[in-house]
Amino acid sequence: MQTKRKVTAAVGALVAPLLGLTLTAGTASAHGWVTNPASRQDQCANNVVSCGQIKYEPQSVEGPKGLTSCSAGHAEYAELDNDNLGWKVTNVSSTQTFTWHFTARHSTSNWQYYIGSKLIATFPGNNAQPPADLSQTVNFGSFTGRQKVLAVWNVSDTANAFYSCIDVNIGGTGGTTGGTTGGTTGGTTGGTTGGTTGGTTGGTGSCTATAWSSTAVYNGGETVSYGGHNWRAKWWTQGEQPGSTGQWGVWDDLGAC
Repeated sequence: MQTKRKVTAAVGALVAPLLGLTLTAGTASAHGWVTNPASRQDQCANNVVSCGQIKYEPQSVEGPKGLTSCSAGHAEYAELDNDNLGWKVTNVSSTQTFTWHFTARHSTSNWQYYIGSKLIATFPGNNAQPPADLSQTVNFGSFTGRQKVLAVWNVSDTANAFYSCIDVNIGGTGGTTGGTTGGTTGGTTGGTTGGTTGGTTGGTGSCTATAWSSTAVYNGGETVSYGGHNWRAKWWTQGEQPGSTGQWGVWDDLGAC
């Protein structure tokens, strides 16, 4: 009888850590993301865009508070940072309701929404648990055109936050696929060659690409004209004049128009 008790205790000691690991893994893989308009990880989960590991766990884009990347710094979710992956762009008005879905309802400090480095909206969480689905209406202010919105859920019971990027076309009536030209901040979208777009521009009459604007936001892969040349952005940029950042800067010189 004593031997049987020892065997039972030994088995229990082995099983307990395994159960602990199982419970921990299950908890860590369930949190939340923006489902409407469809965020990048939501598009991955629904096979709108071909993605890797993130398509199985759109709720898990978690990282330290204060990050600005769509992937929250996870190498396995790096495709979320690729602005040229063909993300669906949702046409919206000057305001838009964003809906979060939570699979683990952490107590919340707040929710924040950014375009570029500008904080455009904050909603308090009051250190309470949110419902399973929560909607918030954001006013885009002076932003127009193609923009990437970074939605952040700052939880209060850990040091981390959850991140979702949503591609929108503010005031747009055109197509809803990725690859459209960048919008503007504080002005109208540039549509005429050599015209102005809410700030300093540098197009010429012989260039067909939209004139660069100092107030416009450009994503990687988008083209502009400036100083008689066409330029292509390597990554997100605003206010960096083409030709002024050198060969290692944000703008690729595509040659004379």
